[in-house]
Amino acid sequence: MLIWSVLIALAGAFCMALGSALQERDAVRAPGKSVARFSLLVYLAQRPRWLIGTLAAAAGVSLHLIALSGAPLTIIQPIGVTGLLFAIVLSMAFTRRRVRPGQIGAGVAVMVGLVGVIMLFPHTADTPRMTVGTALVLAGCVLGVGAVALAVARKVRPGIRGVILATVGGSALGTTSAIARVVASGTAADPMAVFSWLTPIAIGVALFGGLMMQNAYRTGHFSAAYAILLVADPVVGAGLGALLLGEGLPSSPPEQAAAAVFAVVAAAGIAVLAKSKNQNPEAARGVRSRGEGSAADPEPGQEKRDVLTDGESPSDLRTGEPTDHRA
Repeated sequence: MLIWSVLIALAGAFCMALGSALQERDAVRAPGKSVARFSLLVYLAQRPRWLIGTLAAAAGVSLHLIALSGAPLTIIQPIGVTGLLFAIVLSMAFTRRRVRPGQIGAGVAVMVGLVGVIMLFPHTADTPRMTVGTALVLAGCVLGVGAVALAVARKVRPGIRGVILATVGGSALGTTSAIARVVASGTAADPMAVFSWLTPIAIGVALFGGLMMQNAYRTGHFSAAYAILLVADPVVGAGLGALLLGEGLPSSPPEQAAAAVFAVVAAAGIAVLAKSKNQNPEAARGVRSRGEGSAADPEPGQEKRDVLTDGESPSDLRTGEPTDHRA
């Protein structure tokens, strides 16, 4: 049973990475400003590739939950974060770029840091409880921080923008996880508990988190954004569990020191992935053509060359002419 749970967890990690990488392909090509509103989700929901990516991500989450039913969290959670390496490779392959050893090294650093932090949090089987008022306060805090982040994100370069938006998005989804854990626990005892006010609150926060993540993908720093999502979601969820659901924090000084070290390792990996040289070239051209970032004006004759078509390579955007790839 254990080996099957491990294989299912690997399949889930791959599906989540594949789904997010497919979503990025349409997010960077979406029209509008660098930081879009909810109309972005409406636009993306009409794109078949983005919908396939969403279904793949949902399948990945489902497979992860199935794997947890047959193996301990201490085994499945580390396997789940291997999705970051899948995401890096898939994103680079989709945009016809070479994977750099530094990117893989940074991805491994994020994975090690995340697994270390997660394993130091105590895990409890106690039934979690949360009032509607507490959930509303959490939702209000997420929206308030998100509003500030959106204002700041419009004024900074793409790498920093992606980090800010992904942090808010991952935190929103971590908050969703904490609320959803309460709903799921209550539903196990009483199926009617799913119809409580906690459910629409969780859905609303999840939609806001999804919007932030799609905007983070639009910056072209997909690997960094996905890494932050993998870190922020479980850490915020575990933190809320400790503060509000009685699940506890690392208690001894050695555990706290180790958690801080692992957090620094993960942050260092994210910083490497957010560097401009790792940016998706499609997003870089979109920024220049919209007059955002450091390049205020598009290059002459390239005003409409915002994104790659399916038959082009990144070099085509630099020359302005399509390359005959059959040669």
